[in-house]
Amino acid sequence: MLAISIDGLNPDALKRLGRDGAPAIWRLIDHGVHTFDARASVELTDTLPNHTSMVTGRAIERDRNGHGVTWNDERRDPATVQEAAGEDVGSVFAEVGDAGRSSALFTTKEKLRLFGRSWSAALDKVAVQYRDETLADAARKDLVRHHRAFTFVHLGGADAAGHANGFMSPEYIDTVGRLDGLVGRLEHAVRHRPQLEGTAIVLTADHGGRGESHREPEKRANYRVPFVVWGPQVGTGDLYDLQGRAYADPGREQVGYGARRQPVRNGDVANLSLDLLGLGAVPDSRFDDKQDLRVR
Repeated sequence: MLAISIDGLNPDALKRLGRDGAPAIWRLIDHGVHTFDARASVELTDTLPNHTSMVTGRAIERDRNGHGVTWNDERRDPATVQEAAGEDVGSVFAEVGDAGRSSALFTTKEKLRLFGRSWSAALDKVAVQYRDETLADAARKDLVRHHRAFTFVHLGGADAAGHANGFMSPEYIDTVGRLDGLVGRLEHAVRHRPQLEGTAIVLTADHGGRGESHREPEKRANYRVPFVVWGPQVGTGDLYDLQGRAYADPGREQVGYGARRQPVRNGDVANLSLDLLGLGAVPDSRFDDKQDLRVR
């Protein structure tokens, strides 16, 4: 199982680039299931809180059984997600480890080392490389050389370009196109290496963005993210068309956690990945905790 997070990916960038400008991601879209109307966490549209939701399946707010990671920097106090939540917090890494299988994290941001400290016994490899190209090459080599059940790859260039030049600026769009090439390298390995046969890919983002920032969680450009799933166990088409009563397309709204029918969220990554691996959900998680997100 390969999870890819493109930090700060506004799905409108994929539409603007089209199949010629982002062929790898569009190949996953065309041969898998997808939506451009998935949602980030309700509370915050920041990198570290949303990535923590991706790997724990929890919302953010500690007082409502969330993971409690509200900061977005490299601080070490609290040192772990468990300290932030004030209780034990599971993760996709821990569930994979408990099943006797291997997982790895590749990230371009130092602050995601939080996961290595929080689940040190479960994560077999944590790699931080500040250049997306270097990171993607390291992840590709690791995928080929090691039999990992779950690999999480975080690419940070689009977020950096957005902050430097504006989200959806020409420079940002060009960067998303460059990152597509790196996704293509990973995808190519999955499709053509026999030892990776059966590997599924889920691709999403921690937040979107437009203009100077992504910090305001009530803005649609910030809370709207793509969610793409591809693999041998996966169908094709619009992700919402496959859902039963639990999930519904939110339209233009950011739907609260109390709504009966939820949107697909980036926080669904953990339990969907575990489901595709044939493993149970993260204990005490919230997003896709019944593992009823349908991908075929």
